[in-house]
Amino acid sequence: MDEQPSDIQVCEDCLAPAEAFSVVASETRLRILEALWNTPDKPVTFSELRRAVEMDDSAQFNYHLGKLTGQFVKKVEAGYVFRYAGEKVVRAVLEGSFNQDPELPPFEIDGSCIDCGGGLEARYAEELMTIECGECRHRHGQYAFPPGGLNDRSRAEILDAFNQRVRHLHCLAADGVCPECGGRMGSEIVREPRKLELDIGVVHRCSQCRHEIRSAVGLRLLDQSDVVSFYREQGIDLPATPYWRLGWCVSNDFATVLSEDPWRIRLRMPVDGEELRMTVDGDLDVVSVERRRETREAMDSPRSTAPDTA
Repeated sequence: MDEQPSDIQVCEDCLAPAEAFSVVASETRLRILEALWNTPDKPVTFSELRRAVEMDDSAQFNYHLGKLTGQFVKKVEAGYVFRYAGEKVVRAVLEGSFNQDPELPPFEIDGSCIDCGGGLEARYAEELMTIECGECRHRHGQYAFPPGGLNDRSRAEILDAFNQRVRHLHCLAADGVCPECGGRMGSEIVREPRKLELDIGVVHRCSQCRHEIRSAVGLRLLDQSDVVSFYREQGIDLPATPYWRLGWCVSNDFATVLSEDPWRIRLRMPVDGEELRMTVDGDLDVVSVERRRETREAMDSPRSTAPDTA
């Protein structure tokens, strides 16, 4: 692994976390950030920002803008632009993390339970979207989803957005990048991962902010080229297929632990008599790819056919 560049300049006058939060704990400063966000042409001049905030007292406005400048906004020759932290504050407000707590009662969705074949349902509460069987309550996924993701969307659109978000966050985490802070993220295969109804799974953990994502092993392979091509040959658009309809993404029935030292896990992906077998190592890298006709035993196993993509 390459060493960290020696020419990275560390901030010597950075704000302490408590002080940073106190800076934006002001209605006026939040209005300034919102005005900067809503102004299409940037940089934005001092006078333009003050008019947008509708603040007559120039000295008072200058005081509040000065508090934001440096950590949340940056002054350039033509006016003011966002720093990353400033955009994060506005986005957090827009997504509803600071001021919304909506709930969505359980509703039926397409697909069948991998365990009992019962119907699936989705529900949203406490900023979590849950997919589970309406009969046996087997959970097919539960992940954080910002409240703002529910705005101006039908139930079908919410589910599609949730599916795409889960896919992208897990792929980013498996590639070693924390989706929350951009820090270094490591992946570990574990037995009986907490909060998952699986006997084996993956924990992605950020060394910087300690953010964690837990998943089945199969989620790492949703965008793998061999897997996407295999499903395409079967007439299935894998990127458009909700992950909870794919048995190898939500159940260990399709995973076989070949060894633990080193880790070797084989996932089988059966579709209409054809079967793709992918073996991954402890870093979730693919070490072998095999394709074969399904055995009769596999074809008779629950939910081993192609997912319903209608």
